[in-house]
Amino acid sequence: MQTWSLISICVLLGVVVRWGVSLNSYSGAGKPPMFGDYEAQRHWQEVTYNLPIREWYFNSTNNDLAYWGLDYPPLTAYHSWLCAYIANIINPEWVKLHKSRGYESPEHKLFMRTTVLVADLLLFIPAVVLYCLYLTDGSSKKKVSVLLCILLYPGIILIDYGHFQYNGVSLGLALWGILGLGLGWDALGSIAFSLALNYKQMELYHALPFFCYLLGKCFKAGLMGHGIAAAVVVTFALCWLPFLSDPVQALQVVRRIFPVARGLFEDKVANTWCSLNVLIKIRTLMSSDAQLYLSLVFTLLAVLPSSIRVLTRPTFWHFKLALVNSSLVHTGSSQTWIQNFLYKGFYISVAAMVGLSITSVTLDPPSHLPDLFPVLVSTTAYLLFLGTIIHFNILQFSGPPSKKSQKKSN
Repeated sequence: MQTWSLISICVLLGVVVRWGVSLNSYSGAGKPPMFGDYEAQRHWQEVTYNLPIREWYFNSTNNDLAYWGLDYPPLTAYHSWLCAYIANIINPEWVKLHKSRGYESPEHKLFMRTTVLVADLLLFIPAVVLYCLYLTDGSSKKKVSVLLCILLYPGIILIDYGHFQYNGVSLGLALWGILGLGLGWDALGSIAFSLALNYKQMELYHALPFFCYLLGKCFKAGLMGHGIAAAVVVTFALCWLPFLSDPVQALQVVRRIFPVARGLFEDKVANTWCSLNVLIKIRTLMSSDAQLYLSLVFTLLAVLPSSIRVLTRPTFWHFKLALVNSSLVHTGSSQTWIQNFLYKGFYISVAAMVGLSITSVTLDPPSHLPDLFPVLVSTTAYLLFLGTIIHFNILQFSGPPSKKSQKKSN
């Protein structure tokens, strides 16, 4: 009973923090002509509600793809239509074709923020609670602590409620998939993850570990994979059904989902190419196509060791670490021989980022290096990501911690 009371408090606190962030402004507010991702989500509602499905992903006089054209998989489009249907009941001005472009009002902001919170309450938060209760090792106190940390993770809250996204939907569906596999319901887990893929293409970061884990289980235990394969095929077919009758429609959706023409470089993000470009000008030395092929090869090489490991040893512990190594999302446990190193590395990384943040706010960069601080922050963050993936690959190949070491660390 005490555990459930603590869980209720954690969930309530998570909801309060989310709503508190949503009371503030959002990126792009009052800034024409694009108005930020808030307007992107509103515009998708406008497009999906007013236009037939065959026009959702195509450029036309009614659907200017240069103005926040729909570029997420079909399940996102269906979700936008559902939100638009409700919005039209409340106030048709919110989704009126053409005339609603750049629409901003306190009432509409309340509606949009509520749609994000409802999605979290229905999908993300219940999945987090069940994961921490049933698939997290340790005492009840540790499970509640993990729950609180996940629910208060600032990255998701700031992006979904301060910037404006629906990452809680795709992450929630993916976590439901992990839950299904962890509890032995492989077909249901596969369906949930297939839905996550059909909501946001970024869930491809988790796709290879899911595939290798299930394939490894089939090889090891002689399980019949036909049921899982059928579940995945049927789920994808249902999500894509309106676009499958015409190959042109399906290909256009794929082109919009994977806009490779944008290239590898987008602002100063903490990835390999933006960081390496500081020393080696890849952007100018290689063509866009060559950059994409290089990125594909190195991405596959980086994720293959971890995926092969879970393929040959399909335990849930290896599966979770494969997810970490494939997506650089921090989860799992650590062994005592490396615990001190992790603690020191953690505090050093926090000190470095705090120092860089304070410096970038209080000092002006040299006139000949105007982007010095953003580049330093992104490069430092990338090095931390790189160190993290190296650590968890080593951890996965060294094997799970023994019960004795787990008791000591607890």
